[in-house]
Amino acid sequence: MPTAFKDHFSGHAADYARYRPHYPEALFAYLASLADGHELAWDCGTGNGQAAHGLATHFERVIATDASAEQIRSAIPHERITYRVEPAENTTLPSRSADLVLVTQALHWFDFDGFYAEVRRVLKPGGIIAAVSYAGSRVSPEIDPITQRYLHEIIEPYWPPERRYVDEGYRTIAFPFTELSPPTLQMKEWWSLDDFMGYLQTWSAAKRYERAHGTNPVDLIRPELLAAWGDPETKRIVRWPLNMRVGRYE
Repeated sequence: MPTAFKDHFSGHAADYARYRPHYPEALFAYLASLADGHELAWDCGTGNGQAAHGLATHFERVIATDASAEQIRSAIPHERITYRVEPAENTTLPSRSADLVLVTQALHWFDFDGFYAEVRRVLKPGGIIAAVSYAGSRVSPEIDPITQRYLHEIIEPYWPPERRYVDEGYRTIAFPFTELSPPTLQMKEWWSLDDFMGYLQTWSAAKRYERAHGTNPVDLIRPELLAAWGDPETKRIVRWPLNMRVGRYE
């Protein structure tokens, strides 16, 4: 039986859509190059639909699912994307219909056995599955230590236990497919200080801290960040290395 859906994001779906970084076009081009066909891609755990939009430039249709109705309500419409509120382990996609299954920053929330069974049902023989995650933003030698202290000293006790899989780059999660070797890719954003702090506030641990203490944990590092950033309107480049598990369903 699938585990119960653990909803860490519905309460701040709009902020999640606004402040999360965007995946590079190179990711979607690479995945499309692996697929034998380009009729249908399934974006599982779509959140605000960001990855679904990237897939829509390479596939005729994209079905984007998420167990959170609030996330789906915040998703950006697209003529090639069909959004559905469905758990990862039990969807209405037809059997052997998808050329590609993509999961971005969500695999760690799923029941692995149930999800993989659904992937094997939905993928065409020879289809591609990719699980992508990221952790640890990089801005500058002045700012990064502040972010690390925020992560490890302030909010770390408030992470759900599944978060460790992200920190481990998904390497410790079973992946029962013929594994491929993906390229090295990263996400990049030009952000103001408000953008960056907005991102730090979207973390599930930050929301749990706020519920426990009634205060925003970012306020504890706000003065340090302001001093290190300089003019808060200045745009700085923020980078996140991508971790990928990519496989083919034989």
